[in-house]
Amino acid sequence: MLISGTVEKVIFRNSENGYSVLIVSDASHSVTAVGVMPQITEGETLELEGDYSVNQKFGEQFNVKKATVCLPTGLDSIAKYLSSGLFKGIGEVTADAIVDEFGEDTFDIIEKKPIKLKSIRGVSAKKAMDIHETFISLKDMQNAILGLQKLDITLNMALKIYKIYGRATLDTINSNPYRLIEDIDGVGFATADKIAGGLGIAVDSEFRVRAGIIHLLKNIASEKGHTYLPKEELLNKAFDLLGLEYDVVTDLCEMAITTLEVTGIVAVIERDIDTAVMFSKVYLTERNIANKLVSLSLNCSDLHMDIEGDIAEYERISGIVMHEGQRNAVKNAVNNGVNIITGGPGTGKTTIIKCILSIFKSRHLEVSLCAPTGRASKRLSESTGEEAKTIHRLLDLDFKNGKGNFTFNSDTKLQADVIIVDEVSMCDEYVFNALLSAINRGCRLILVGDKDQLPSVGAGNVLGDIIGFGDIPISELTYIYRQGQESLIIANAHRINNGDMPIIRNKDSDFLFSEVDNQSAVLDTVVNMVAKRIPNYLNINPSAIQVLCPMKKQLSGVNNMNKELQRAINPESKTKAELRFMDGIFREGDKVIHIVNNYDLDWLRGSEVGQGVFNGDIGFIRKVNHVDNTLTIEFDDERVATYSRDIFEQIKLAYAITVHKSQGCEFDVVVIVLMGGMPTLMTRNLLYTAVTRAKSMSVIVGSSGNMSHMVSNNFTAKRYTLLKEMLAEEMSRQCAE
Repeated sequence: MLISGTVEKVIFRNSENGYSVLIVSDASHSVTAVGVMPQITEGETLELEGDYSVNQKFGEQFNVKKATVCLPTGLDSIAKYLSSGLFKGIGEVTADAIVDEFGEDTFDIIEKKPIKLKSIRGVSAKKAMDIHETFISLKDMQNAILGLQKLDITLNMALKIYKIYGRATLDTINSNPYRLIEDIDGVGFATADKIAGGLGIAVDSEFRVRAGIIHLLKNIASEKGHTYLPKEELLNKAFDLLGLEYDVVTDLCEMAITTLEVTGIVAVIERDIDTAVMFSKVYLTERNIANKLVSLSLNCSDLHMDIEGDIAEYERISGIVMHEGQRNAVKNAVNNGVNIITGGPGTGKTTIIKCILSIFKSRHLEVSLCAPTGRASKRLSESTGEEAKTIHRLLDLDFKNGKGNFTFNSDTKLQADVIIVDEVSMCDEYVFNALLSAINRGCRLILVGDKDQLPSVGAGNVLGDIIGFGDIPISELTYIYRQGQESLIIANAHRINNGDMPIIRNKDSDFLFSEVDNQSAVLDTVVNMVAKRIPNYLNINPSAIQVLCPMKKQLSGVNNMNKELQRAINPESKTKAELRFMDGIFREGDKVIHIVNNYDLDWLRGSEVGQGVFNGDIGFIRKVNHVDNTLTIEFDDERVATYSRDIFEQIKLAYAITVHKSQGCEFDVVVIVLMGGMPTLMTRNLLYTAVTRAKSMSVIVGSSGNMSHMVSNNFTAKRYTLLKEMLAEEMSRQCAE
């Protein structure tokens, strides 16, 4: 639907994301228009495309999908526009005087002959030129946004693009639309390619081929966790993406890769088994990790500590007797610069951390505890009784010049004698590199994790590569303690990890299985369990139950499961405000998950102020504000952040999440969906990871056939990384020095 009218009043405008609430009037009636729009002032004429809806609080509104700004016509509208506050120094009196003097020619004078404005009382030559500059800037912005919309770019994205390129927007897009892939978050190859096609850019242009390679390297990092691609595989993927003859693609890609290498964007490494192509910054990250890790390992200060007595004292105070494997793990941690402690649930990793803490603190050494996520760090704090921070918080993420920086880095080191990192399997290379860069030479680094869990969501395979390297001391815990043996969750997790079917004992058990053999029945069963049966049985809130799905799609996948669980657990209510976004709803009380790293999102925690919300952070919507279309979300670690509509795509409902997103988390009750999926996805380590997320109860809903297939499917997706061989190279080099 298309409407047009004059802007009578700007009720609200968010300058960051363009979300606006306006009163727009034509000759017959007024309407409240809401949505993302370019900078608009009172008196302007708008053409708006969208549709009507009824807001439960504010009544009828026109939801804007596309907005075209026209300069006002009519002397009253022109005067109102000039005095709207957009033009610094022009009030109502000055605006009326300008219009009285120049009439319908006012805008022509401002644009082409601004010096004539000096004839108006109170307008100096400088003010005249300021008015001219403001007018030109507005005109450039509106022309750019209109031009982008003509290329089928959404208004929200158009505003993002203009914010980056400013007046050069259309020139940049027209000369090389593929720059969008590198410069603008949310623009992929398909979008840039569509724009380029509309501009007549050839399918074999250098811009297109180069952009295709950059897109592929970005995608394999975000989707598969690779840090490089073998050139042969990269060429095959480029062939599929670009849609050209294979020989043509090969020649064009070879030239493009050479150009990207010469300009420092990619690194090309000739190896015995393949030729690796990767972003140069990723190559330098892996190289730095290898350098720092080997250096820490080789330059450990000798503390001359006999800790047998310390271990005995810890056992006496805590009332436990440590297994030989635990005792050796403690000794390794104390006596090595870098040490890995790995083991499944119930093998005593927390006991070891507490013992290590006791020993180092008795020697008055500074120990820092950290983990990759807020939920994991909170759990570490609760289990040890000591403060634990996220790695980002430990490094003190700060923003200078609009860019996120860590206060502690290669120049300003952490003042810690020992750093213990829990859930290290979740660490991607970027975060791990930042941590290593901030660690002083001589500091001990203790890495704790479960090698059999899924690798990190982000690129790299940090824990697996370090273990595969072989020259870093590893304490692998295999003994399951008595408290673990009494839990079927723990016992079955180890059975699954060993390739054995879990024990099912559905009475008085913490591990339950519900045999269901079709998608619809799985959906109904899970919703009923989460909304009614389990809360009634355990006397808990449904929010303490986490549904885990292997798949996002399908009837019983994450996306549809969330809609049904929202309807059952947090239904529509007159007392709960809500906002529609895309094809879903965000409602007060909803459980949500943040799905990307946003380093500049502000948050509060009591009197503490900080920035940065990260992939996998889970929280609840505490407030929905209809006036400015914002959501206030409180996360598990009590950080509170406000989301404007332009970043709503960074959150999703989290009644159900993928198993990958659950890494490093622990939930009171986990309900695991086992229906369908590719063999490369339905694997043993995925089921093992899902089961080990449960603290009090694990419930599997699906077919025994699917469960049997996953238990027997020991497939592990290979991640292309260079870290393991770089560690070997660094060890040889540093030992030779």
